[in-house]
Amino acid sequence: MGQKVIVAGVGMVPFATPSRSATYDVLAEGAIKAALADAGIDLARVQQAYAGYVYGDSTSGQNALYRVGMTGLPVVNVNNNCSTGSSALFLARQAVSSGAADCVLAFGFEQMQRGALKEHWDDRPSAFARLDAVITSTQADAASAPMAPRFFGAAGAAYCDRYGMDPAVFAQISVKARRHAANNPFAVFTDQVTVEEVLASPPIFGPLTRLQCCPPTCGAAAAIVTSEEFARRHGLRTDVAIAAQAMTTDTPSSFGGDLTKLVGYDMSKAAAWQVYEAAGVSPEDIRVVELHDCFTTNEVLSYEALGLTPEGTAEKFIADGDNTYGGRVVTNPSGGLLSKGHPLGATGLAQCAELVWQLRGDAGPRQVEDASLALQHNIGLGGAAVVTLYEKAS
Repeated sequence: MGQKVIVAGVGMVPFATPSRSATYDVLAEGAIKAALADAGIDLARVQQAYAGYVYGDSTSGQNALYRVGMTGLPVVNVNNNCSTGSSALFLARQAVSSGAADCVLAFGFEQMQRGALKEHWDDRPSAFARLDAVITSTQADAASAPMAPRFFGAAGAAYCDRYGMDPAVFAQISVKARRHAANNPFAVFTDQVTVEEVLASPPIFGPLTRLQCCPPTCGAAAAIVTSEEFARRHGLRTDVAIAAQAMTTDTPSSFGGDLTKLVGYDMSKAAAWQVYEAAGVSPEDIRVVELHDCFTTNEVLSYEALGLTPEGTAEKFIADGDNTYGGRVVTNPSGGLLSKGHPLGATGLAQCAELVWQLRGDAGPRQVEDASLALQHNIGLGGAAVVTLYEKAS
């Protein structure tokens, strides 16, 4: 089991569109300083740092951290696509749990460009070649769509075909996301929308319309993780701990032709059940979740992959309001990626910050009642899924 790992401090900066954002190093500085202040320690106490980002030159993590201070601590730069921030947290937790370090900083940032995600190298093998091969063999019109929507849009269409769900159900996820984001000062998009407006927005691919796709945004978030002994010795708060965490990558099932598995269903399911088993809990024990809603279709798939509702029942889960306040589990109280935005390197650590605030009772109007466990789900194609369970500790 290793040492108990405490999340002693978290911080983030408001996310912004690329045209209105500061540079990545300034964003990261703000998030790191906020996490240090929240923990009540100086950078000199931090023994290791893991910096997550996707779009940037090597050692950008050092350049960002140097704005806060140069203490000589080791800095490891992490790139795992959309699960980059959680991958940095995964490494930080491992360092503390193993006893290699007592106080570690995980931070993530992204200064993104406008427009859909795209590959930047055309002179070497693509990391998405296996995914493209499956899509092009099953979707004749996929080549005309942006990279990420063609995967997640096709997966949503496959889900509807399998269970007879009306694709319009996906639009309800966008409506919920905006409703939750209205109470989040860190979110980019807080204006309310209706199902009709979501469906009337420009079509992208399959059932996806523009308002069902997360926007490219810039931002940063950070967390200070420590051993319990270190936290108590230095008078830090110990009220939130990481109860369990798992990272998984693809297996052959991802590329067997099932489009829901292509976008990480099996990876997410495997990681979630590893976490539940390690912590000795079940999905029914969870009251608040931050999950990877890069597209409305993936939120619906994730409900079932994480065991929040049985396979094939997501439509009823949504219709019954079991995915929001007053229901069984509040999903994405922050507004999720759809409303908060998705700066790739920052996303996982922003999810961490939200859930820590929830367990502390510091989420203000977003507060979920009676939450003693909180689940985080972050996935990147190519692929990596990270699931983390936080608990309210004594």
